Amino acid sequence: MAKRDYYEVLGLAKNASEEDIKKAYRKLAMKYHPDRNQGDDAKKAEEKFKEAKEAYEMLSDPQKRAAYDQYGHAGVDPNMGAGRGPGPEGFGGFAEAFGDIFGDLFGQGGGGRRGPGGQQVYRGGDLSYTMEITLEEAANGKETQIRIPSWESCETCHGSGAKPGTSPKACPSCGGSGTVHLRQGFFSIQQTCPHCHGSGRIIPEPCPTCSGAGKLRKQKTLEVKIPAGINEGMRIRSAGNGEPGTNGGPSGDLYIEIRIKQHEIFERDGDDLHCTIPVSMTHAALGGAVEVPTLGGKAEIELPEGTQHGKTFRLRGKGIKGLRSSYPGDLYCHVAVETPVKLTEYQRKLLKELDESFRKSGDRHSPNAKSFTDRIKDLFK
Repeated sequence: MAKRDYYEVLGLAKNASEEDIKKAYRKLAMKYHPDRNQGDDAKKAEEKFKEAKEAYEMLSDPQKRAAYDQYGHAGVDPNMGAGRGPGPEGFGGFAEAFGDIFGDLFGQGGGGRRGPGGQQVYRGGDLSYTMEITLEEAANGKETQIRIPSWESCETCHGSGAKPGTSPKACPSCGGSGTVHLRQGFFSIQQTCPHCHGSGRIIPEPCPTCSGAGKLRKQKTLEVKIPAGINEGMRIRSAGNGEPGTNGGPSGDLYIEIRIKQHEIFERDGDDLHCTIPVSMTHAALGGAVEVPTLGGKAEIELPEGTQHGKTFRLRGKGIKGLRSSYPGDLYCHVAVETPVKLTEYQRKLLKELDESFRKSGDRHSPNAKSFTDRIKDLFK
């Protein structure tokens, strides 16, 4: 079957720029890559992928493109690349374009890049620290100190990792680059060298003090500011206080995760607070003022006569002002009517007389009981 026009394959006009050619190829490579097309469409996708690759190889090379523009397919060797390996030199400009989408296709990350010496430079890992604070500290904020691990250059080897009088050697597996290439199908995949772990060097005689690491683990004190209104599970980022990078790469970050201790009185719900207020039976019946706690001090609520168990009173603005809130939340006080215990004979006598008085007055003193009784009657009709 006759080959299609290379410009048609990439969906471009003949005056397309080099950047247009590269972008068009990236799009097609992502669409028809064999790893992204399985099942019945796999063979068709593979053919389109090869076709796009061949078109890119020709049009990305200025000399080949000029020959193709003048003579068409007859102006270029139809067997170009035959017998060559799938390394970058075999694919021509393909490796350069594919490098930009490599991470998207295979999910490769890690932040590796080339340093001044040609070695792979990697960002250090992030660290996590759990800090437990009180509800009051979460509401008002605080400044504190924590101890975290850090690393200092080894004084014995001055950071080289080698025993004094010796020096590191270039890794024989990767030639000092820190990376190796593995061939998979059409592609040459670059990976961190498993021998030197990306450092590009090996240490025949490690330093006895740091065991070849070139650094020693220490502890350092870090000042931490907890913002007012922070909530359970939120994290504070401390940039650059994670693990050190490799080959001069940047350090990772430290993430401080907040845990809030259980409070003896309050329960937090977002910016709101809830508490239970115990009230005696007589106080609930007669009504009157009740003193209640808040995070900012004391407050007072007025119980109406005949307050029932579970009644909730709302105190506006007595909650917590969250990190992203314009106003503080509210405090909800839930009344818990207590039944008296450990009665004296005199108290028991008074309660019996009171109960007898209630019974003589009918159901008007117990509206909930009357309603409940009526529902039972309706149930068994």
